[in-house]
Amino acid sequence: MNTASPLIDTQTVTPAADGTAFADLGLAEPLLRALATSNYSTPTPIQAQSIPALLQGRDMLGLAQTGTGKTAAFALPILQRLSEQQEHVGPKAVRALILAPTRELAVQISDSFKTYGRNLRLRQAVILGGVSQGPQVRALSRGVDILVATPGRLMDLLNQRHVRLDKVTHLVLDEADRMLDMGFIRDVRKIVALLPARRHSLLFSATMPTEVAKLAAELLHNPVRVEVTPQKIAVERIEQSVYHVSLAEKRDLLEKLLGDPMFSRVIVFTRTKHRANRVAEQLEKVGISSDAIHGNKSQNARQRALDAFRSGRARVLVATDIAARGIDVPGITHVINYELPNEPESYVHRIGRTARAGAGGAAISFCDADERGILRDIERLTKQYLTVIGAAPANDVRTARRPPQGRGQNRSERAPRGDRPAQRTDGQRNGEANDSQKQGQKKRSYKGLESGRGAAGEKPGNGGQRPFNKGNRRPQGGSGGRRSNQGRSSAA
Repeated sequence: MNTASPLIDTQTVTPAADGTAFADLGLAEPLLRALATSNYSTPTPIQAQSIPALLQGRDMLGLAQTGTGKTAAFALPILQRLSEQQEHVGPKAVRALILAPTRELAVQISDSFKTYGRNLRLRQAVILGGVSQGPQVRALSRGVDILVATPGRLMDLLNQRHVRLDKVTHLVLDEADRMLDMGFIRDVRKIVALLPARRHSLLFSATMPTEVAKLAAELLHNPVRVEVTPQKIAVERIEQSVYHVSLAEKRDLLEKLLGDPMFSRVIVFTRTKHRANRVAEQLEKVGISSDAIHGNKSQNARQRALDAFRSGRARVLVATDIAARGIDVPGITHVINYELPNEPESYVHRIGRTARAGAGGAAISFCDADERGILRDIERLTKQYLTVIGAAPANDVRTARRPPQGRGQNRSERAPRGDRPAQRTDGQRNGEANDSQKQGQKKRSYKGLESGRGAAGEKPGNGGQRPFNKGNRRPQGGSGGRRSNQGRSSAA
């Protein structure tokens, strides 16, 4: 249970052994039946690590992106604890509150609670913007055990006194860093201020910026920490490649790629809402079924687009980064970055829409001249070069440098020789006669060169090298070394 804590004192959970089943985690029989009905037999790593601790009532800080199974990791323990407590919920009251940054993620979480809790007698509701609040107000009037909400609509209903939060015993903040990006942190703090001090609190975030770390310190008391690295997920199972093309060439390239029937269910990401609409309209004109999803569309329109994509009526979903998290559509074969995202972390979340539930996938990026800096940042984050398809830019220097990996890589992990600078031959080493002479020479310091002092056994002429004096920048010969020595002696 939570009491406000000024510091995050986390305890890392030990990963569960391989071969762990849901039945080994302490889940109740109604939940196990629901999991079996949905053909879920083996928990993901975050589920195996989280569920036992959450069943004990521990607060949790989870670092994981969507696609790791984190929704079930918190939904299953909350459902079990609510069913065991059997408390009556009064009018407009809520027992478990789950906050999500986007409408799509809120709907997905609500659907998961319904799936896992199908054998339990628990009432739930989902409230979000973009639709009429009337049905939501009616659902809240009797009180609910589980409420999934976006912060903006929840604040509206709180201000209208349609919902009470003084009975909340469980709080989940999902995608906390996304809430920060969307400007919801202030609303979140106002909502948390209305909750009881003693509660079970969970916070999940793909990254941990300073503001999210402060929020976690305010919400969590002695939490356990569970972490699944998103970069590792992206690199291991997704085939990543890049085309270097101009902005004007991207449209034709997209249509050419989608001419391949292997691209059967594709998400195309753009940076702007206007571009998403244009790309979807252009694809429709050439006979490729597609729809667009972004923040300017109403919730009903966004949901219709998702339903069409899920059912296969739309082969392509063109989306802004609003869909980069929380959209769990099975069987996505390809993710295409029509435009690279401004933030490298968003690239990881975009490509995470494919290769879900242990499957493989492919991510293809279109990179124009203005986006090459972003591409370098992405490769630095993922510690992997994207495979270049077609012609590389004329000034591409990849073949002259190693992949952006950390220290400690062994010889087998290094780049192929073609990706490393060629070694110089003996004849290219500034005229060294042989290796033994080179090893016998000591590396000169800048001061030594300026003063005319060379390695042991050398004359002040510096073996034919031409140091310069910082004052007049004139090349010096042997006499220059004597002048420097005289100046040094007089100064001494």
